[in-house]
Parts: sequence; structure tokens; C-alpha cells
Amino acid sequence: MKFDEEKIIHPLNGFVGLFINILVMLFSIAVFVIDAVLFECLLIGGALFAILLVLSILLFVSTCICFGGLRVINPNEALVLSLFGKYYGTIYDSGFYFVNPFATAIHPKNVEEEGKKENLQLSSKSSQSLKITPRKISTKIQTFANGSQKVNDSLGNPIEVSAIIVWKVVNATRAVINIDDYKAYLSNQTDSTIRNIARLYPYDIIDDDDDNEEKTLRGSASTIASEMKDELSARVENAGIEIIDVRLNQIAYAPEIAAAMLQRQQAVAVIAARQKIVEGAVSMVEMALERLKEDDVVNLDEERKAQMVSNLLVVLCGNKEASPIVNAGSIY
Repeated sequence: MKFDEEKIIHPLNGFVGLFINILVMLFSIAVFVIDAVLFECLLIGGALFAILLVLSILLFVSTCICFGGLRVINPNEALVLSLFGKYYGTIYDSGFYFVNPFATAIHPKNVEEEGKKENLQLSSKSSQSLKITPRKISTKIQTFANGSQKVNDSLGNPIEVSAIIVWKVVNATRAVINIDDYKAYLSNQTDSTIRNIARLYPYDIIDDDDDNEEKTLRGSASTIASEMKDELSARVENAGIEIIDVRLNQIAYAPEIAAAMLQRQQAVAVIAARQKIVEGAVSMVEMALERLKEDDVVNLDEERKAQMVSNLLVVLCGNKEASPIVNAGSIY
């Protein structure tokens, strides 16, 4: 059953609880000593001595157990507690507190791996270590970078995509009760979201069409990342995770088609460049013919105009510099 209701508790100040525990412990010791002295002096009977002895021992053991209820919560941390298998409450405020000593912390599955980073080395020849397992949930802003994964875009081309996720835990109770391992859950949902969104768009527009406003993974990365953020936020809401930002980290063709797609892009670029060159050359030829006619510099028949246009286009559209040939005779 999915857990939705969260109970935020504000426990007793830890210093007050510590002070009361110390007083009760000192009182139990005093009762034990006084009971022994009175019994030794024959001022009390055996029955009363036994009652006071048991009372002092129970008080002492109880205070020792109550010391386990002292908890320290650091800033940007949360502690989720359960009492005998039932949800007890969540503490978000940082400080020193005293809670029910029988309340245990609920922690996700992955804390065993995190606990390896905080080992207490024992001074023994066996070089053993005592693992300290963190039982608190961090509510700090964290960054997660998923590995590059191969997906197919809307055109079926294999591409490699990776993203950087900025996130934090806003509901620690959901994170540890609804989900077994909320970090692994976030990783899996991120991969699924990227795959689901990336297949809806092409990597790039192949045709050089200025009027084409189709979204692409390369040209509309910020817009597509926003869509990924919305979908991922909906997926991880039940885990108590808030997605702050999503940024595409890598977008590239897969290695097996990268060379072919590069040649295709180069061909498209060359064709587009040639088209611009031809348009400019035709415009310059038209302007030259009109100026010659307006200024009455020379009268050319249709054959000579065609030859002049051909020469100008060769010069303007050629890949190499033209080598002019000077005609010293008549052009006719």
C-alpha cells in the first residue's frame, strides 16, 4: 500500500531529556546505596530491602535504555522513525532531541553501501572495522548524472544521450516507506524518461529549410529537457523526490553511424552553400548587364551576352580563382 500521510513530530529537547535521565540515574544509585546501608544497620527488614533493591535496579536499567532515545539531527537531514513495526513520525528540524528509545530509524536499502564510507577503525591486530550505517535521509540538493545510453530518435537513427538531474528529497517518509532504494529508483526512472522523450524527436533536421520549425534534440535541447523534467517529476513524486532541473549533458550520433551522418551533413552544407553562391552570382550578372545597358558602355547582341554571362558565372561560381585571358584583337 502506498504511503501518503506524513506525521511531522517535534520531540523533547535532548538536553532536557539528558538532564532528567542523569537525575533519575543518580537517584537510583542513591536508593541502592541507602538501601544497602539501612539493611546493614538493621534499620529495615529483608522484604523492604528487596523492594528498594529491585526498584533501584529497574530505575538504573530504565535510564540506560532511555539514553538510546537521544538523537542528533544535522541541518538538511530527516529522520524517519517506526515503533514496533508501525510508522511513528518524521523529524525535519535540526538539533538535539529525545525520542521514544524504542523507536527505530527507517532507512533505505542503499545505506549499507554508503556506510562503507564511514568506518570506525578498531585498535587491534586483526585490522577489523566497525561499520557505522547512516540512518538519516539527506534533504540537500544533489546532482545525479546518468550514464550515456543508446536510444533511437524519431527517424530511427541510433543516438547516445545522457542528462544531469538536480534533485532533492522533500518527503523523507515516502522515500523510505514507498521505495526500497530511492536513489536506484531515480536512476531507473531517469533512464526510462530519457528514452521515452528522445524517441519523439529527430536528432537534427536533415533538409536545409529555414521555415521548418520542428523541434530537434540538438536544436531544442532546453525545451526537450523541460519536457523531461515534467515527466520525471510525475514519475518520482511517489518517492518524495523533487526534480529541480534537468539538463542534457551529451547528444551525439552512435559511433556506427557517426561517420555516415557527418558526410551527409557535409553534403547538405555544400549544397546549401552552392545555392547561395549561384543566387548571388546570378544577381551580380543581372546587375552588370543592366549597368552596361543604362550607361551605354557597349552594345552586345544576344550571343555575346550569353558568352559574357557564361564567363561571369564561371568566375563567380568556381572553386578556384579564374585565370583571365586578355584578347588583344576584336571581340567579333
